[in-house]
Amino acid sequence: MDVSLIIKVAGVGLLIAACTQILSRAGREEMSMLVSLTGTVIVLILLAEKIGVLFQTIRNLFGV
Repeated sequence: MDVSLIIKVAGVGLLIAACTQILSRAGREEMSMLVSLTGTVIVLILLAEKIGVLFQTIRNLFGV
């Protein structure tokens, strides 16, 4: 696995966690939830190719 991908995911996670905490303390729980959902989607987009490769490897392994 590429180290830059791990750093990107960690950076997005830290940024989203900070924004979520700030919004929660400001009384904007709805926006906080939307920010964390958006962060989850961004990370899934970053990992989509790697997840596809994982599923293809599993299919090849089991001959499906």
